[in-house]
Amino acid sequence: MRYLNSEGKTIDSVTEGDLELFLATLHDVGIAPRSQARIISGIKSFFKYLNMEHIVATNPTILLPSPQVGRHLPEVLTLSEIDSMIACIDLSHPQGQRNRAIIEVLYGCGLRVSELVELRLSQVFEQEEYIVVIGKGNKQRLVPISGEALEQISLYIEHTRSHQVPKPGCEDILFLNRRGNKLTRVMIFYIIKQLCELAGIRKTVSPHTLRHSFATHLLEGGANLRAIQQMLGHETIETTEIYVHIDRSTLRNEILLHHPRNTKHNS
Repeated sequence: MRYLNSEGKTIDSVTEGDLELFLATLHDVGIAPRSQARIISGIKSFFKYLNMEHIVATNPTILLPSPQVGRHLPEVLTLSEIDSMIACIDLSHPQGQRNRAIIEVLYGCGLRVSELVELRLSQVFEQEEYIVVIGKGNKQRLVPISGEALEQISLYIEHTRSHQVPKPGCEDILFLNRRGNKLTRVMIFYIIKQLCELAGIRKTVSPHTLRHSFATHLLEGGANLRAIQQMLGHETIETTEIYVHIDRSTLRNEILLHHPRNTKHNS
């Protein structure tokens, strides 16, 4: 509205050309494409509402293009980096075994951090080697869990969890803090960040990075994309396909690094 006022325009006289000039102004002042896309989305919703309420006669945003924001490829940890993080866990600390189990479950099952903090004892099926995960939209899925992750959970329950008094409502929650409450998302972020610092990992890492690493390593190992989609709980295969891009970029780097034509040129 400030822009329109500066141009002497009213909301009911805006044309597609006015909006294109506004977007050009955003570009000129250095607004990033991704931020421009969010602004355009808001403007489109706004004018759709104005048109529905008969405040404007026509919607000038119908043909308004969005900037190409590109596809952001998330960071992925190597197996050795994940092993380095695990090696930095102080198992003599009361919460060390819990943190070890958390890393194994995040990486071994590809969980979202919100799914991890809500994971319950009753959702872990040790004999069958799978867990029941409640994902987005309260949708339930079965995820295989490795013997290593199950062993670490068992050690955590034996040495730490069984000696805690859970707060009311947290009796079935698997991972608890020292006060018997379920862990927060922020606490999981802190645990991951601290372990990365101790391991000397310079990448931008979050709990979601372990989920990305889980999917990428499965794809590199030959897993079917549909199976990865089901384990991650993605609604559509398009969301899972980002890992194909990661795999291709990894392949390209390997070729550049190891192909004899490239090694000869680099030397």
